[in-house]
Amino acid sequence: MAPLKGNVFVIGLGLIGGSIALAIKKEHPEAKVTGYDAKLEEMKMAKALMVVDDYVETIQDGVRGADLIILATPVLVTEKLIGQLGQMELKENVIITDTGSTKESIMAKAQRLAGNNTVFIGGHPMAGSHKSGVTAASLSLFENAFYLLTPFHEQDQRTEELKQWLKGTKANFITVSPEMHDEMVAVISHFPHVIAASLVHLVKDADAEYPLLKRLAAGGFRDITRIASSSPQMWADISCGNRENLIRLLDRWAKNLQEVKKALADNKYELLHRFYAEAKQYRDCLPISGSGAIPSFYDLFVDIPDVPGVVSQITNKLAEKGISITNIRILEAREDIYGVLRISFRSENDRDLAMNLLKKETPHEVYIQ
Repeated sequence: MAPLKGNVFVIGLGLIGGSIALAIKKEHPEAKVTGYDAKLEEMKMAKALMVVDDYVETIQDGVRGADLIILATPVLVTEKLIGQLGQMELKENVIITDTGSTKESIMAKAQRLAGNNTVFIGGHPMAGSHKSGVTAASLSLFENAFYLLTPFHEQDQRTEELKQWLKGTKANFITVSPEMHDEMVAVISHFPHVIAASLVHLVKDADAEYPLLKRLAAGGFRDITRIASSSPQMWADISCGNRENLIRLLDRWAKNLQEVKKALADNKYELLHRFYAEAKQYRDCLPISGSGAIPSFYDLFVDIPDVPGVVSQITNKLAEKGISITNIRILEAREDIYGVLRISFRSENDRDLAMNLLKKETPHEVYIQ
């Protein structure tokens, strides 16, 4: 299908909105992409970086004549914007979509747009980054990631049109109901954030009693609770938006933990072994590659000797080949033993390129855990 022409208006020029704007501009060069953000500096930066063609200082100016409106804002802000759009003059048959992490409440609000010659199709690109803001926008952010769409039933044809607009994201589109969406993401995204935050609180509360605790928690504990460093405002919004599903999961989780507690109290080795074995079996069956609900970190581990210049030698080789890293950390470095360098990459492809390069051009052991 030929590239589309028309006017696209993106509200919210952060990581998600900026990355979608870049994808649309590349795939549909004859379309005009206009942006709006609550922060004027973010809009100016978006135009300077050519993430958008132009920006407007009021939402009303942007929606006028738009063929596609993208609400790339937090869930509660999106719900307010839907109410505002219902009071504005919009182009007939304009498509409106969002990028929120919950869908039932948003789709309920969007019902009021039905009589306004508009088409609302809920959206949730399941990708992200540890970086934020329009400067972090990337053409490859959504590549091979799942992009869930929740249209109203009668909008199948317009959903295909929206997919065409978003084709440049190179995402995998899946259409589900709003109810199914919220139930699934509660299990594999929202609830894990609750658990990660609660584990951090457990250590925080014990910190005064055990002065060494923070230092000991810097390794694997830090890794399994990484998502607890996400935006508090965003996750408070998401938790409120999906609270009923989270409450049900908390009840199930509490029951599960009570069974473990009883097995421990009764010293039931077989029950505990089965608990760990079934968890291991299921986890080992999860796909190794691909993007899920929680953004992945693509890590490479390199055993290095404790000698001056070894870290810069490795990073220089990666830089020479144009391989970008997102984070680097020495996990262990003491005299007379090897240290372990953990290098994080933006994508699986970058990590694999780095592994092949370092195996070929350095004497170090390079591996993926």
